[in-house]
Amino acid sequence: MEDLARITRIAARALGRAGLVHAYGHCSARLDNDSFLVCPSVPMEHVQIGQTCPIVPVAGALPEGVLGEVRLHQQIYSRRAQAGGVVRFMGPNMMALAALGRVPEIRHGFGTYFTPRVGLWQDIQLVRDDDRASGVIDAMGDSAGVMMRGNGAVVTAATLPEAVGLAWYLEDMCRIELAALSTGLSQAPTISNSQAEERATRQGRIFERMWDYLSYGDPELPQQN
Repeated sequence: MEDLARITRIAARALGRAGLVHAYGHCSARLDNDSFLVCPSVPMEHVQIGQTCPIVPVAGALPEGVLGEVRLHQQIYSRRAQAGGVVRFMGPNMMALAALGRVPEIRHGFGTYFTPRVGLWQDIQLVRDDDRASGVIDAMGDSAGVMMRGNGAVVTAATLPEAVGLAWYLEDMCRIELAALSTGLSQAPTISNSQAEERATRQGRIFERMWDYLSYGDPELPQQN
């Protein structure tokens, strides 16, 4: 369990350094069918070496001190047996596009990992009850991510390091979409679902290299000689 807690702390700090979170945001990693670890309830870049990552049940009340929106993580782990990591983040490009009530089209390679389409939750209220959390994940559909209007996004993957990579990818998707909107080229052709499914490979250490990039220099990584 300590190895998974270390990865959770590294992920939290990596998301902070990348500017994908600030005072708000959280990440988690599945322990087993019934529980997961969530990062400490502090700004993610401020997570300390060895700091305790609370254990949260997949079903039931949140432990004292765990942030209310961690209910989103519960919903994902309860519905998706293959989910091993969840990231709730607030990247600036994604926040701008979500505030417009839009999701990015699949226009480049990073976007293909969200086929068929990024989900959108239109309610601007904070997600601090089970009904809203369930609604957000309903809106996620079969995608790896969902954006919440004016309130950030959630992504999930088989592992937490991969979910961290998906958060970076979704932020970059939104950067491209805002560029398309600002240049009047938003009607340009997009990548089809069949092309996207072929492009969205995990081979060639795609996500491992992104994890290496985002976590580089973290104090809890093994030291390289």
